[in-house]
Amino acid sequence: MKYFSVLFFSVLFVAVSSQAQDKLDKYVVSKGETINQIAQKFKITPLDIYKLNPDAQNGLKPNTVLLIPKSNSKNVAVSNNKPKAQARTHVVLAKETLFGIENKYDVTDEALKKANPFLEKEGLQIGQILNIPSKSSSKTTVVAKNVVIYHTVLAKETKYSIAKQYDMTIEELEKRNPEIVANLPIGYQLLIKGNGPKPIAKESNIEKKADVVKPITIKASKEIVYVEYQVKAKETFYSLSKMFGLTQQQLIELNPALSGGVEEGMMLKVPSKSNQIASNSVKQKVVLTQKSSDDKKTLVLLLPFNIAKNSNDTINSTTNRIKNDKFLNMTLDFYSGALMAIDSAKQVGISLDVKIFDSNETKNTSNVASIFKDNNLENADAVVGPFYQSNVEKTANLFAQNNVPVISPLSKDGGNPFDNLYQSIVSTTVQKTAMFDFLNAKQGNVIAVIDKKKETIRKYISENQKEIKIPPLTETGGLNVDGFKKMMVKDKMNYVILETSNTGMIKYTMNAMLSVMNTYQVQLVILEPNETLDTDEISFEDLTKLHLMYPSTTRVNDSPEAQIFVQNYRKKNKVNPSTFAIRGFDITFDTMMRLSQDKTYQETAETMITEQIENKFEYYKKEDGGYANKGTYILYYDTDLTIKEAK
Repeated sequence: MKYFSVLFFSVLFVAVSSQAQDKLDKYVVSKGETINQIAQKFKITPLDIYKLNPDAQNGLKPNTVLLIPKSNSKNVAVSNNKPKAQARTHVVLAKETLFGIENKYDVTDEALKKANPFLEKEGLQIGQILNIPSKSSSKTTVVAKNVVIYHTVLAKETKYSIAKQYDMTIEELEKRNPEIVANLPIGYQLLIKGNGPKPIAKESNIEKKADVVKPITIKASKEIVYVEYQVKAKETFYSLSKMFGLTQQQLIELNPALSGGVEEGMMLKVPSKSNQIASNSVKQKVVLTQKSSDDKKTLVLLLPFNIAKNSNDTINSTTNRIKNDKFLNMTLDFYSGALMAIDSAKQVGISLDVKIFDSNETKNTSNVASIFKDNNLENADAVVGPFYQSNVEKTANLFAQNNVPVISPLSKDGGNPFDNLYQSIVSTTVQKTAMFDFLNAKQGNVIAVIDKKKETIRKYISENQKEIKIPPLTETGGLNVDGFKKMMVKDKMNYVILETSNTGMIKYTMNAMLSVMNTYQVQLVILEPNETLDTDEISFEDLTKLHLMYPSTTRVNDSPEAQIFVQNYRKKNKVNPSTFAIRGFDITFDTMMRLSQDKTYQETAETMITEQIENKFEYYKKEDGGYANKGTYILYYDTDLTIKEAK
């Protein structure tokens, strides 16, 4: 196993340093060429090419023009003085965001906006030319030499936020302050710079919150105490439901006056515990790195490296497999994210016995049974994997006797329930339900444009969402635009659900919405991914004007903690984390955090909601047995080209 990991990652992530280049050649990519072939042709490294052509990391296309450093310029002697950073620019493309551009060039938000002052006023727009500051200019904290600097830990601060504030890593912070490896006490004096005396822990008047605030939102207990709550400006059924953990109907049952709508200043009867929880949820997620149990527990990872069937591979054939085997790449990315999660858990004092095995699986077979038998795993505390659903179900059956939770990381629910099986992938049906719940809570006017091929969704809406209006179609199956416009109402948001992949119908609907924006409030909605919207036929600018809204199992997270994760991953692996790498981190870290609580994994699933880098884990008990995740985000396109979470 160890040899396998070293072999694959040494081939994938080779880091070779290079000097700044002054003289460049241009090279046109031919069909089928790879970065390695081009690098060998010019006697340079792939990293030299990526530095000058960041987009090349996303793949090469024929006729792409690459900037190539001339090979003779690589032998220039290195001066003792750092060379001045070359000026870099970036042309903003459709669907790019500030967060994505900052990650691409490894610069901070503050530095990018300082180099481009117009961003504060105009926001990000397609076609803008951005000045990209050098890494040295992006550092905002300058510390004088020979000066001793301390930092007193405040409430809600974390190692991440403090390290970022002083432009250092968590490892450097802990090396200077070994006392904080297991815990970060409020009021503690941290040594940041210099060789001063050992920091002294100050007595704080603030109660330590390490044992109170956890990386979760806890649901209300059975014993409910009610309090009064005054409705604030701009609050809605949806925001109140999220705040108090109640449905719209439950809020109305407690407060009949709400049947006429939510009004500012209303006094509502609400559960007190839910109110306390709401204030300690997502905004304090970084405090979730605290543990509440010191019991040493065992986590098993079953990942399909499939070493056995490739044991006779040569170095060349292994390299080719990495290039062409998508399943292997997915596994390795997931594994790299899991390793980051294990390291992150150690940094916050969580020490689990993590056992990693090659599940050696195909769609319907695996060697999990022999792994289970040969390694005495029946008393493990949790299992992540395998990848294929049929193998996950067999694994859950093996571990069922001791009720060991088996978390399915990537496969969809197969409908065979086991009480100890946890499906982490959110189903399409659950996402659609979340979207309908959001629209109902907003109390807007909802119109669904449905083409003739979508009879299933038409029937569902007609039977289960009777408040939603469905406009008539023409004889040829197109949208009756006049009938559509007549369904709109003033003084309310008109949400238009688009249920068609027909380009013509999409354009007619969008044009009709754009034409009435001066008279009506309108917003475009989809219930699931629609590939037609990603084609050149559909204007991305129009989608942002209509604030396209959709349910998603992942979010765009530009928090300092997320940026630090991306930077650390890139530093370690020399590439940005893929979707599967982030998934590997989120699943593994979430499982380790749940195991570190003073509850069983099942109890955390029934009482806690957690959020990690991109994914939310909100498990619910299924009627036929087992648990499924309903952690869904409602996102929308904003006119500044960013994706935001709808409130």
